[in-house]
Amino acid sequence: MARKNPDWKPELLHQHREKFGLTLEDVGEKLREIAERHGFNIAANFQTVWGHERGSIYPGPHYRRAYCRLYRRNEAQLGFRAALPGEDAPVDSIPVATNRTLPDQSEAVRQALGSIRAGTADVDSDALRDRVVDAWRQRTTGGSNDGPSVVLVGGFAGSGKSEFAKFLGGVTGWPILDKDSLTRPLVDQLLIALGGEAHDRSSALYREKVRPLEYRCLMEAAWDNVDCGISTILDAPFVAEFAQADWMQRFQNRCRSKRVSVATIWVECDPESMREYIEFRGAARDAWKMEAWDEYIATVDMELRPKGPHFVVDNRLGAAVALVDEARDVLSGADL
Repeated sequence: MARKNPDWKPELLHQHREKFGLTLEDVGEKLREIAERHGFNIAANFQTVWGHERGSIYPGPHYRRAYCRLYRRNEAQLGFRAALPGEDAPVDSIPVATNRTLPDQSEAVRQALGSIRAGTADVDSDALRDRVVDAWRQRTTGGSNDGPSVVLVGGFAGSGKSEFAKFLGGVTGWPILDKDSLTRPLVDQLLIALGGEAHDRSSALYREKVRPLEYRCLMEAAWDNVDCGISTILDAPFVAEFAQADWMQRFQNRCRSKRVSVATIWVECDPESMREYIEFRGAARDAWKMEAWDEYIATVDMELRPKGPHFVVDNRLGAAVALVDEARDVLSGADL
């Protein structure tokens, strides 16, 4: 079932194109350039752009992100959706691209990190942002190193956690350990060897026999990096782990014993957006989720938060990922 878009205003895309003085072909070309720079999976042409502007084709997630980069507006301002609470979405004032001054690069990084908020009272969002910005400055201009950090980025499937982890890795230079990249080939073969199916991620067999080994491999790789003084970002759902206060405390204690700075980040999202992104990526491991979406989403606790000090990134309707895209363009010097 496709995402419902009752607040969609496709005419705003046409208005923006005319204000920028672009043809349909121009827009298609620029969208393709943006897609190449950001790794978006689109193949824009004038027919597709025309369909978007007429309202006959609702743009998929990568198209929407590309339009936001092209016109330097967020999804609400381009009429793709209603604005989130507190999100400014004027529709009657459209700036011309050539008159726009790109923000300072360090400020762009801070703005992208602005979606991080304290999830508990015992964490400092400003301190985390400062540490990420300092790491970026160290990579680009030199600077001090205060010791290694470990950042856990978790969230449900399709929440945008991997995009946010990649952004953090891109600006800091810290390696990313993605659970699936590290373990998927072995997990697939282990499931088969145990009499299961390669892409199963929902059965008791996977949860009880295989999943614990996945996370053990992930954490052991992280400790190897930390022992070498290398800051590391871990990208995994961490749903069961974050729900256990004991697990969180043990992790904090081990990091403290190694004099390692630690940050736990939970990426929240809305069910419709998660479903759209899961459907869009088309991964075999998500087949059961898509076939039994109602059954799957009923098992998802949208109020889940880590049982310990943590930060929260609000990526409902892709808002945080849009800020990440903006920062990437500024850092690359892109001027469309």
